[in-house]
Amino acid sequence: MAFYDSIKLEKGMYANGKSLTETLEELDPSANYKNTDMDGLDAFQRQLKRYDIKVCGAHSDDVQKFFQTANSAVLFPEYIARAVMQGMKSADVLSDIIAAKTVINGMDYRSVTSSPVGENNSVVAEGAELPQTEIRTNPNLVSLTKRGRVLTASYEALKYQRLDIFTVTLRQIGAYIAREQLSDAVNVLVNGDSGNNAAEVITESGTFSYDSLLKLWAGLAPYELNTIIAPPALIQQIMAFSEMKDANAGLDFHGTGKMLTPLGAKLICAPTLASNKIIGLDKNCALEMIQSGGIVIDSDKLIDRQLGCAAVSCTTGFSKIFTDAAKVLSI
Repeated sequence: MAFYDSIKLEKGMYANGKSLTETLEELDPSANYKNTDMDGLDAFQRQLKRYDIKVCGAHSDDVQKFFQTANSAVLFPEYIARAVMQGMKSADVLSDIIAAKTVINGMDYRSVTSSPVGENNSVVAEGAELPQTEIRTNPNLVSLTKRGRVLTASYEALKYQRLDIFTVTLRQIGAYIAREQLSDAVNVLVNGDSGNNAAEVITESGTFSYDSLLKLWAGLAPYELNTIIAPPALIQQIMAFSEMKDANAGLDFHGTGKMLTPLGAKLICAPTLASNKIIGLDKNCALEMIQSGGIVIDSDKLIDRQLGCAAVSCTTGFSKIFTDAAKVLSI
């Protein structure tokens, strides 16, 4: 068994398709520290403690603290990846949209599609066959998109910066990636993932009103309308409906900032969605998210203190599960 203070850290720990934290957990399982002063820390946090690196708070260290030894320098890319992930989680709305998340090691992925075969809602007579749901592999590969940013500062420019301030910048990078992934998800919901499964459009020819939302709710049946995605201007109109002012949803918004409609659906703001469109979906069965690996960092540049242009990226794609579980209201 390897103990946290005797593990030799090296660049190769980033080359096995796993994060540094995952590799360290295999070498130094957290379960071994139950009921000790290290209980509650993961393997990466134990390494930060080993080298006395404080990454947050009023007394956080400078960036150069990571480079006090060759061993501790190996921790720097993982610190960046975790800070970016924190930013992605803080801006995350995908969890309110996707039904499942699949992580793969590669760039090729085929999802599955399902469709009913035979008559629906029919009584099955004695001895007759039950209606079928056919599940098959999607003939089209899921399109994966890389989203990220490039860090262009030199080590000399960063070494005296406090880690808590640097973390704020990294979190903003994560928030940017999360917003771009939302844009990709919205595009698939509207236009489909294979060219032949675009969302059905429900047209509202009159004035946009609460009745328009009811039309979307009815059009999505038998699926549940539990999520509504809209551009900022239409969300403003929805929040101004008298039904929102009088309903408990309005009280929830005033008290918590969480936007719920009187229909019980959660409102998601998507600035990239067309200004006259609203997406209604059942988040439990509409969309699958596919992610190739995790946060990818140019680890060699960071460890060698040759930051220059180090890329931070994440590669994801989206696939529809049940096409009819998402519909578009066009105003």
